[in-house]
Amino acid sequence: MGLADLRRSYDGTPLTEADLHDDPLVQVARWVAEARDELEKATEVNAMAVATADAQGRPSVRIALLKDLDERGLTFFTNLDSRKGRELRENPYCALALHWQPIYRQIRVSGPCVEVDRDEVDAYFASRPADSRRGAWASEQSAPIESREAIERRMEELGARFPDDDAIPTPTNWGGFRVEPDEIELWQGRPDRLHDRFLWTREDGAWTRRRLQP
Repeated sequence: MGLADLRRSYDGTPLTEADLHDDPLVQVARWVAEARDELEKATEVNAMAVATADAQGRPSVRIALLKDLDERGLTFFTNLDSRKGRELRENPYCALALHWQPIYRQIRVSGPCVEVDRDEVDAYFASRPADSRRGAWASEQSAPIESREAIERRMEELGARFPDDDAIPTPTNWGGFRVEPDEIELWQGRPDRLHDRFLWTREDGAWTRRRLQP
């Protein structure tokens, strides 16, 4: 069987205007909570595709973890010298996608990005497991390295440098980005590819919503 022969019926719950909150960020939070209730044991429900582009408009995409969601937007953290960090500083606009196949749902978000305040970065960094914090120091994210053994040696060195789990500082080149959406789309898979799609767009601080064809 070839890839073109793969078929699946998307028997998701119908999505209507009456189901939706006027504020799409409130609606996104609802869907994230519902996905967490149904899927948390099976998958990382906050895993999302993060698409960026460099100054020449050449795109790149990878999976990262959504770490905060509020009325300001959607936040993730990264090494600022990584490819996505460099690209977001060159071209501060980002697109995100969360996809939960078992419940036939997808959220697409795009908008400008701002760097997260250092106090917020430090608070999140301190919440990470100790070896994850050491790993952030050990890795020059996205830079080449000669071997797996080399990065493991760095981790050993960081263990000696920061032996106290409660005293590992935030690297100066580690931070976060908040996507401040100007476009949010919710997609609910339905039978016969007649999916339900709703798109919010923001202009002058006000959201408008319309249904899209599948």
